[in-house]
Amino acid sequence: MILTPLFVVFLIIVFVLVWLFVKTIDERKWLTLIVSIVLTPIVYYYVFYPLLNIFSSYHHQKHFDAAAWKEAPALRYEMSNEIHELQLFKGKTKAEVQKVLGTSEWYGWDDRIKANSPEIWNYNLGFKPGAFNNNQECLELIFKNNIVVKSKQYQLEYIYEKKIDSIQIDKKL
Repeated sequence: MILTPLFVVFLIIVFVLVWLFVKTIDERKWLTLIVSIVLTPIVYYYVFYPLLNIFSSYHHQKHFDAAAWKEAPALRYEMSNEIHELQLFKGKTKAEVQKVLGTSEWYGWDDRIKANSPEIWNYNLGFKPGAFNNNQECLELIFKNNIVVKSKQYQLEYIYEKKIDSIQIDKKL
């Protein structure tokens, strides 16, 4: 376990809350202190920490790795910041990008030609963890003269399929 300042602050907050709660049960300070010390790690790891992970948008960051990119497509978002911020593929040819990332999953829309353009490659990065997140992370590489000029990251709202009532299906049959 790594003791970071944020971890210590959160632990102190949880301890104070547990102390205040236990104090409402019994006024003996020595007993309140012992129970609070024992309960603080339990409350932190089984109540506070899971809630923090559900409602915060924090996720692990990893360095770009071509093997991990191909093995776990749903976890590509972990490498996306490095790709976007460092513009890792800027100046690379289509062949070099295809060798590292694989073939593009779909072509992006180009308003100039009013169609999907083979000069705009898109890759699915998966969903960042968290409650109430229905946005799919995507990476877009824009080519000009067969060379990447820009990469950008964006989000697509994922719409889940609607459930069809069995009554409607029976009526159609």
